[in-house]
Amino acid sequence: MSQTLGTTLRAQVTLIVNGVDHALTVETRRTLLDVLRYDLDLTGAKKVCDMGNCGACTVLIDDRPMYACLLLAVDCTGRHITTIEGLGTDGELDPVQQAFIKADAFQCGFCTPGQVMSMKGLLLGTPHPSDADILHAMSGNLCRCGAYQHILEAGRLAKKQVASSR
Repeated sequence: MSQTLGTTLRAQVTLIVNGVDHALTVETRRTLLDVLRYDLDLTGAKKVCDMGNCGACTVLIDDRPMYACLLLAVDCTGRHITTIEGLGTDGELDPVQQAFIKADAFQCGFCTPGQVMSMKGLLLGTPHPSDADILHAMSGNLCRCGAYQHILEAGRLAKKQVASSR
């Protein structure tokens, strides 16, 4: 596709976010994170490093955790996107969210949405993860407060809650 200097390319996309179809016209260079935050007003995924280093923007794409800051919105058309706002049902928190609260796995809470989404993705793909699996899955999420021991405990608790609900 050629582009004339000064012209911005736009594309029609349909993003399936938290089970709802959103038909949008976006610049082809816009990230999924920017579309979620600024077009759909879903601000749970945080914009921090914008380089895939911190994990604060983690969302689930087809049940796999991915950094929304590294994905172009046009590449996500037709894929199932779940944000922190899409977890839980009927006003009840998701088991992973409950486990984070019970384990006190946050201090300031800024990184918590990305941490929760990474843990949720792990448990969707590996219902009985080992501690090593949990630590590996969470290694892409930084916590500046250093709540890592509590995050591991939240993973253990979430694993038990998910196992008992099946």
